[in-house]
Amino acid sequence: MKIVQISDLHVGSQFLQEKFDILVDEVNEINPDVIVITGDLTNEGLMSEYKECKSLLTQFNTKKMIIISGNHDYRNTGYLLFKKFFPFDTVNELDDDVVLVTVGTARPDRNVGEVGYRQNLWLERTMKKYKDKVKIVAMHHHLIAIPDTGSDQLTVVDAGDVLRIVLDTKVDVVLCGHKHRPWAWNFGKLTVVNAGTATSERVRGLFENTYNILTISEKKVHVELKIVGGKRLPINEIVSNYGQFEDE
Repeated sequence: MKIVQISDLHVGSQFLQEKFDILVDEVNEINPDVIVITGDLTNEGLMSEYKECKSLLTQFNTKKMIIISGNHDYRNTGYLLFKKFFPFDTVNELDDDVVLVTVGTARPDRNVGEVGYRQNLWLERTMKKYKDKVKIVAMHHHLIAIPDTGSDQLTVVDAGDVLRIVLDTKVDVVLCGHKHRPWAWNFGKLTVVNAGTATSERVRGLFENTYNILTISEKKVHVELKIVGGKRLPINEIVSNYGQFEDE
């Protein structure tokens, strides 16, 4: 199974159409079983941005698309529009071996993310049901602070509770977006994967627009980073070769 994680499109004033056109061609060539978009599809949560984004996403060819809201999508009462334009299932049994669960961390007109007590209880109960599957949790805000992003205040405020739950329930991968900085933290069985921005001009430092590719085989997950219009490499390389990647 192949899953493509795209994040932080920022359709609106920061959106790069030329990058999106390349992204569509590349992703359709990969022919993923699932595309997961981990938030900030729009820049200001406006009706015009939602309409444009909805139209743009029809260019992808995939069996299933899972879309999560981000803090930018919830601006200007955009949380009401998100439900209309991008309805989604929170629990997605992708095949006999893989389940992907989404968690909402965006809150109206706030940049900080939160899972919340009730959603944490639900997440724990839900993940305990799946004992023999590859378990993936997807959210917008990053669960753990990552390098080169300044203050870590924009992790989910209840990150400790979430981290305990995903470790206790033996989640394999947590997918995050938000900070426009690709990275991965490995905790043995659990890997926390952060996506860069796929089509926004607001990239960090010398990084480029990127997205992630997950390949699942025999209940093992391999994560690669793909530069839009550029090379494809294991995401762990930017961790083990920190500093070198930005100099290229």
